[in-house]
Amino acid sequence: MSAESVTPAILFTLTPEAARVMGCLIEKEITLPDYYPMTLNALVTACNQTTNRDPIVRYDERTVLRALESMKTHGYVFEVNIVGGRTLKYRHNLKGKLPGLERPHMALLCMLMLRGSQTAGELRQRTERLFEFPDMPSVENALAELIGYNEGPLVQCIPAGPGQRVAQFMHLLCGEVAGAAAATLSAHAPAAPVVEDSSDADWRAKMEAEITLLKAQVSRLQTLIGAVK
Repeated sequence: MSAESVTPAILFTLTPEAARVMGCLIEKEITLPDYYPMTLNALVTACNQTTNRDPIVRYDERTVLRALESMKTHGYVFEVNIVGGRTLKYRHNLKGKLPGLERPHMALLCMLMLRGSQTAGELRQRTERLFEFPDMPSVENALAELIGYNEGPLVQCIPAGPGQRVAQFMHLLCGEVAGAAAATLSAHAPAAPVVEDSSDADWRAKMEAEITLLKAQVSRLQTLIGAVK
């Protein structure tokens, strides 16, 4: 399969620094609307938070400004001039560049950009301030929609395997991570994750949810393969 067949929807690949800045813009837009759009200083502080971030970073103004400028060039960030204000502010344009994203999708992408790959359960817990998912199926449905995004996958499911009890999810805004494609292609017959729950019903529910998400990913890949034949 050609590399193009799994190209993410985003045409401009974010650097890790740009992804952290984008995640902060989305987060603060939702949680601190009175302080959004954000100044450069506020973004530096947000990027360097020691809570709700993984990894912990120590960006300086130049690093954040470089990330902003690169995203601004490609239309993912806009400068905002507030009447009477003395400082430039910034807002994201992710929904403009990727039409159809709703609040649940934005919350998941935001948390994936701020904290790296995570399980569906972790995502439900950590997105509470951004969007309150009523149950696990609602998280899984939103993840499946991001995997099956019309213009190309925005999220990838990494099946459970050695050293990993359950499936994890990662965003693709920084491009595909080495090894992820191979994991995706093995999704036709995903291995059963090793879980700690003693309940067969809980185990079965987790397996069914994981298989559903992997099927959505495989379906998307099959569509892309058909398009390039």
